[in-house]
Amino acid sequence: MSLVNILHMTIGDGELSYANNSWVQQVVPFLKHMIKGLTNYNVFNYRFTFAVLGCLSGKNTPLFVSNIIDIMHEVCNENAHKVPEFQVCLNDLSGNDFNTLFKLLPDFYAKLKKDKGESFGPCFVSAIPGSFYRRLFPNQSLHLVHCANSNHWLSQV
Repeated sequence: MSLVNILHMTIGDGELSYANNSWVQQVVPFLKHMIKGLTNYNVFNYRFTFAVLGCLSGKNTPLFVSNIIDIMHEVCNENAHKVPEFQVCLNDLSGNDFNTLFKLLPDFYAKLKKDKGESFGPCFVSAIPGSFYRRLFPNQSLHLVHCANSNHWLSQV
């Protein structure tokens, strides 16, 4: 069996799972600077699409996605831009426990509505299973790609 097909974190939310053994990356200042630059160039009209490569299955993924949306919301309000719709593409190997991740989405959506108001949205979340050693997305389909924990595997395959 190929190494790219078996590398994944422990599924679920048990003692040794990714969900209970990781911390959110401290990338918010960098992301805010980068997103502010995107709004200055008006590279998106009505939708902001981003991918999280190596999303795994823990609570950090919805938290990271929420951080991106918060930053976009703040930057758009600062610059008098309309907040776009969000399309979030979560990527990991097909052995990832996407079900555990998707079980977090109802609370994620509820928190978005509570924090941003009923008129906020929509936000679409999808899974893109597969290795990022091959092409995963169409040309010019993403505004932002984030990969916090998977790059260290690049030299291993």
